[in-house]
This record gives sequence, C-alpha cells and structure tokens, in this order.
Amino acid sequence: MSSLIVAPAVLAHIEPLEGLVLPLHLSGERGRNRGQGLPQVAANDDRTAVLAWLARYRDSPATLASYRKEAERLLLWCVHQHGKALSDLTHEDFLAYESFLGDPQPADRWVMQVAQKAPRSSPNWRPFAKPLDRQSQRQALSILNGLFNWLVQAGYLAGNPLALRRRKTVVGATKTSRFLPHEHWAQVRTTIQMLPTATPRLASQAARYRWLFSLLYIAGLRISEVCDHTMGDFYWRRGADGKERWWLAVRGKGEKDRSIPATDELVLELMRYRSANGLPPLPREGDPLPLLLPLIGGAKPMGRSAVHELIKNVFRETATRLRALGPDHEATAAHVEKASAHWMRHTAGTHQSDNMDLKAVRDNLGHANIATTSIYIHTEDDKRHDQTSKEHKLGWMHP
Repeated sequence: MSSLIVAPAVLAHIEPLEGLVLPLHLSGERGRNRGQGLPQVAANDDRTAVLAWLARYRDSPATLASYRKEAERLLLWCVHQHGKALSDLTHEDFLAYESFLGDPQPADRWVMQVAQKAPRSSPNWRPFAKPLDRQSQRQALSILNGLFNWLVQAGYLAGNPLALRRRKTVVGATKTSRFLPHEHWAQVRTTIQMLPTATPRLASQAARYRWLFSLLYIAGLRISEVCDHTMGDFYWRRGADGKERWWLAVRGKGEKDRSIPATDELVLELMRYRSANGLPPLPREGDPLPLLLPLIGGAKPMGRSAVHELIKNVFRETATRLRALGPDHEATAAHVEKASAHWMRHTAGTHQSDNMDLKAVRDNLGHANIATTSIYIHTEDDKRHDQTSKEHKLGWMHP
C-alpha cells in the first residue's frame, strides 16, 4: 500500500495552544499510535490529551508555563511544519524535531522578531525567542518524554517513541555551568553597585535591583515566589535559646510551605529597600505590599516576565562591562551573559553548600518539608538560621 504524504497546514500566523485548531487529518483521532484498550482520559484528540496532561500542573504556575511551552512547540511543529499528528510520530520524527529545535526554520514563522517578548495574544507572538542550545534541547525532550509516558499510562497512546532515544550522560554539566562562581557573582554585584542614582527614578531602580538580587541570593527564591509573596510574609520568632530571628514564609512549588532564614544581612537590605521607597523600616504582620515593588503602582505585584527581564538586564550589563575591560574577561562575560533567573537559585544553593550542612541547604531551598512543631525541631531551625547567617553572605560594599 502506498503512503500519502500530507502537506503541512499553512495558516496566516502561528496560534498558541489556547487558540490552536487542529485540522481533522492532524487531530490524532485516528493516529497510528493510539492505544487500543480502554483509555483513562476522556480526550479523543491530541490537543485535548495534551491539555489533560497540563491540567495536572495547575497548582505550579512556573512548571505549567514550562511544560506548556514544550508541548505547544511540538503540536505546532506537527501542524505547521511536519504534517503529521502527534499520535502518528515515530522515533525518526523526533530525530527531525530535535534538529528543528536547534534551528527553527523559517525563522520568521517560528522565532520572535520583536525586541520585547510579544504577549501570546499578539500576531507577533512566536513559539521561540531563539534557537535552543544543546542543554535546552535535552530539557525540552525530557519534558516531552514525561508527556508521552503519561499518555501511554493513560491509555491514550500505545507506546512512547521517545523511549528509543539515546540519552547522553553529561557528568557534572549542571554543576559546572548553570550557576555563577563566586568571582562571577562578585562581578554581578559590582554592576549593581555601579548603577546610576542621580535622579529619584534612577535611585529607585538601583534600589530595586539590589533588593531583588539580595532576595534571590540569600533566600534562593524562584521568580514565581518573588512575584507571589508580600512584605507581610516576613516574620520574627523567638528561638529555643531566647533569641529573636527573622524568617520569610514561602509557599513554593507544589504548594509546599517553607521558612527561609532572613539573615541579619537580608533584614538590613529589606530595611534599606523599604526606606528607599518611603516606607517604615520593617513590615507589619499582614503587610500586603509585594516583595518587589514596581516603580509605578506600588500595590500591584510585578509579573514573572518583567522580573525575569530585570535579571537578564543585569547579566547583560555585566557582560558588556567586562568586555570593555579587554579580551581577558571574555570567558567570564560569555558565561554571565548566558545566565538566567534560575541560575541565581542554583548559585545560592551552590554557594551555601560550600560551607553549610547539606540538610540546611535542602531546607532553605525547599527540597523537603520543614517541621516546626517541637522544641527539638525549633532548635534545629535556630541552628540552621545561625549557620546561614554566618556562612552565606551577600558581600555588598556599604558606603
């Protein structure tokens, strides 16, 4: 029987997942890889099946956004580029898709062409900001592997073609590349401390940058945690030794609660930031002001994309400043320029683990629940607070 190659659909512009309408022959309703038994999900087409998978992450906005991005790219590639339904994809198709991730062509269809990231409702929106490097390609395929495993478990698909993919083990890659070594972090601090303060607006901007990076480094917060929490989440408590210590209460990924030591340095930075905004030095219980104040309309929290752009601005400025110093600084500049917001969380954890007990680092970053219901656990928390204050310092130069 001869096979029929169906040409990819060509639409006016690429629609994001929420507006995507799959052509009937690419919907997956009759996909060759559809499960033959009784499915455990109500989905009857690929888009609906993907949405069912994404619905599991509604309580983790950052994870949901990351997973949606990768599933969306694959579905759009199937429709606009490859001419095969997701339920028809084979191992060989994913080899082609991996190459596409490294060079999404035609670029005007797939890659953002505007300077600022366009909103998803804009006709200028595209699935890619730029081609993906090898690390990002591996991350994308890892997420899709999870999607396909789930679709198989749900009975929607018969098998996972990504299970045949060769996985290259890169020993220590994350540890060696996705954080800022101490000397690189020092360069980032220098950039922030050199920010102009000649006008009230510039002074407010400089104060916000310094406070943002203080939060990211000492508290190891995710961007979503910076955006979702308020000044009122700072609180103090008297320890088992009678000493008063400040903490930051955070509800993080997976709705897990943790208490982060607000070190003496971080409290001083909090007071400095609040004073720069004409606020009393310390917040009161229930203070509704966001942790990071926008320059205009201070009662409304900033969005994740806006905070991400602030962080990237500092990394870009640092790289530019280093390159101006000469070619000897190119390697450092290139590394800092690649950094993203989540690198600051890796940086915080890596630097803490240089001198601190790994259990304290784990609890600070929220990789396990913190029990605070007994004197013994409170004593452990107090010890963690003191150790974090002593060993994990910002290093700002004070005038």
